[in-house]
Amino acid sequence: MIDIPAPLRLRLDGDALIANWRLLDRMSGPAACGAAVKADGYGLGAHGVAARLAGAGCRDFFVATWSEAQALAPLGLTLSVLHGLRAEDMAAARAGFARPVLNSLPQIARWREGGGGACDVMVDTGMNRLGIAPSDIADGALDGLAIETLMSHLACADEDSAMNADQRTRFAALAGRTTARRLSLANSAGIALGAAYHFDLTRPGLALYGGVPRGDYAGLVRQVATPEAQVLQRRLVRAGDPVGYNATWTAPHDCAVAIVNLGYADGYVRAFSNTGRARAGGAVLPVIGRVSMDLVALDITAAPDLAEGDWIAIDYDLATQSAASGMSQYELLTLLGRRFGRPQS
Repeated sequence: MIDIPAPLRLRLDGDALIANWRLLDRMSGPAACGAAVKADGYGLGAHGVAARLAGAGCRDFFVATWSEAQALAPLGLTLSVLHGLRAEDMAAARAGFARPVLNSLPQIARWREGGGGACDVMVDTGMNRLGIAPSDIADGALDGLAIETLMSHLACADEDSAMNADQRTRFAALAGRTTARRLSLANSAGIALGAAYHFDLTRPGLALYGGVPRGDYAGLVRQVATPEAQVLQRRLVRAGDPVGYNATWTAPHDCAVAIVNLGYADGYVRAFSNTGRARAGGAVLPVIGRVSMDLVALDITAAPDLAEGDWIAIDYDLATQSAASGMSQYELLTLLGRRFGRPQS
């Protein structure tokens, strides 16, 4: 096999990732601070993300599925599988490399019938997504289970909603009513709601990776991922000539234009057409015309020395680009494709 360097790369700032976790750990007070590394570490590579966070002191990791847990098993981490326990998952669960987060009465029965053991349990306090009902606990559904963590999930933590306090009250009422060693409620946004939401363990995700789930984090979290793309061609576009599909941009004057190896197949979505930006040194390079599947055009008039083969950095501050594109910060992260090379700093 020939080693062919990718013409686009996702530069990952490992120091920023660790700094973000340490910030969230401090904000969590005496509660332990874990890490959600599902969806391949929010698209940034779960193995590298988890290894770095473990080295920084993180001890609790959360994935969505058993295949995600199995991929991280060689790291020897404490893993919890948020999507619970299907019949198809029993062999993996018995292997012991992760704990199930039991979400329903059938899952609880399946775990008991399979021999049981340490587990986590999700209780629904109002989101109506995953979790057993508080009344199930009152009815004895969890009696005898070896529960490590009883958890719930906030539906509106990124907003100043009365539902936050309602969910917290419902969850706090469950303290001491199960054998659970710990209680866990807060995600990234929930941590910023204050100490009353932290309980024994927090489970941040987005803010670890540079996202701003609430205004409280603005200026505090650091950007972790920066897409970079290589210039495939430099060209001169004359005044009045269009660029890209459907001719949505027309040169107002003679413009130097770079065509770079990046597009919506890589997760750089069409919403950035005529709105996105890149940078070369101190020069700002606007995206011009439609973002296509594999290519983006940039006005590089401000970078006269930029040449074919050079690399440019794409503006990808998550909060800013979410506002510009109308897409959530979560989508912008997890859509980043696998064609990126992934050097780490």
